[in-house]
Amino acid sequence: MAVAAALAAAFGAAATGTAAADDAPPAGSPGDVVSAAPTSFHPLPGQPTNTKAWRITYRSTTAKGAPNVVSGTVIVPQDGRTGPRPLVTYAVGTVGLADRCAPSAGFPKGTTLEANLIQQLTWRGWAVAVTDYEGLGTPGDHTYAVGRAEGHAVLDMARAAQRLPQAGIGRNGPVGIMGYSQGGQASSWAAELHDSYAPELDVRGTVTGGVPADMLKTAEFSSGNVGAGLVLMAAAGQNAAYPELRLDQYLNDKGRRYVDFMKNNCVVIDVAAGMFQRIEDVTVRNPLHEADWQRVLHQSDLGTHAPDRPVYLYHGLLDELIPYGAGRQLRADWCGRGATVQWKTLPLGAHVTGVIAEAIPAANWLAERFAGASTDGNC
Repeated sequence: MAVAAALAAAFGAAATGTAAADDAPPAGSPGDVVSAAPTSFHPLPGQPTNTKAWRITYRSTTAKGAPNVVSGTVIVPQDGRTGPRPLVTYAVGTVGLADRCAPSAGFPKGTTLEANLIQQLTWRGWAVAVTDYEGLGTPGDHTYAVGRAEGHAVLDMARAAQRLPQAGIGRNGPVGIMGYSQGGQASSWAAELHDSYAPELDVRGTVTGGVPADMLKTAEFSSGNVGAGLVLMAAAGQNAAYPELRLDQYLNDKGRRYVDFMKNNCVVIDVAAGMFQRIEDVTVRNPLHEADWQRVLHQSDLGTHAPDRPVYLYHGLLDELIPYGAGRQLRADWCGRGATVQWKTLPLGAHVTGVIAEAIPAANWLAERFAGASTDGNC
């Protein structure tokens, strides 16, 4: 969930910016483009990339099935290629809860933390579509760590990129799904939802890692740990999607101050502020013990439906933020349901080192899927 936190420590940057023209009425079909404006894609401040980019808003669907509008960025290499090209719909790891943290806000400034990984994909000639997720860059609170909403946003971002005429990607080209950490949750949900929600997309495979496949176990693992701030962020995200949970009634004064602070800052500061806090430190009673919270959190669990396309799933054995056992169980659940899964344990992998170490091997696997090569996985 927090690859961006560790990347920020490595690269020393945080995304800034604002969104505009995002209040269009939620009518039309999921994936329809609401607005589009030229922007730029820079992995580092001022770094050229030989790409064109558009900041768009597009129609999607909330976790409850209601229409909404989400923002994102479409990035296309300027390599002389015309016609359909492979498209990766890319789900970033945790960036924060404030709109200025959205990937689309940071790309023009060169401050979006996974932009260097995204650039590696454009070097292969692939177009990349990066969702900001619901409520991050558009009105409303970010539904952070709400799996179904994230999966919808990822799939609809691919639809929108293919429907954006100026991008020239085409509607029938191959699509790959990729994400790690929060992006691993989002990409895994997109993989599970593909056959029912967006079957017209020619998805060839999904690359997903560091996946918080069980939200309750992840929250318990992080409480009092280095990633404790993420638990409060996730609680705020669940409450944004399901306001009937009434998070405020569980928080003490300290907890309310933390949540207000986190809603106005990006991930590095948020994680630092909440580090090593226990759930009991910020609540009058633990919402994780309540039936309604448990029910909602379990609605974001993965592994209940087999992806209909191959999956490359990986997890660091030493992951300090997302329990390794959650990734291993997801592999077992998907394999048990007949999915094609290429599973990889990273023996020395902590959280952030996992996505960096696997960036090239995972993209190579996806390139094989784009080329039409089959895979049996290693279930």
